[in-house]
Amino acid sequence: MVSSIVLMKIEKNKVGEVAEKLTDIQGVSEVFSVAGRCDLVCMVRVADNEQLAEAVTERVLKVEGVLETETMIAFRVFSKHDLEGMFSVGLN
Repeated sequence: MVSSIVLMKIEKNKVGEVAEKLTDIQGVSEVFSVAGRCDLVCMVRVADNEQLAEAVTERVLKVEGVLETETMIAFRVFSKHDLEGMFSVGLN
């Protein structure tokens, strides 16, 4: 599994519209509207680097309103949320 964080600058007044379109892209797991130098943070989780390249360059970058992106590939993912989810499956 390849996880990446895509920092995005979006055209003024199109943040919500772009975020909705991004959530429809295969591999995009979450989209966050954020404060700071970026407008959106897009989490992409795919099987391999080839799928990452396809998701970012052929889908994310083609969404109208996306001005600039910076993609960071995660070496490791540390998440209490994911670990708790794994251990709670099937336990009642």
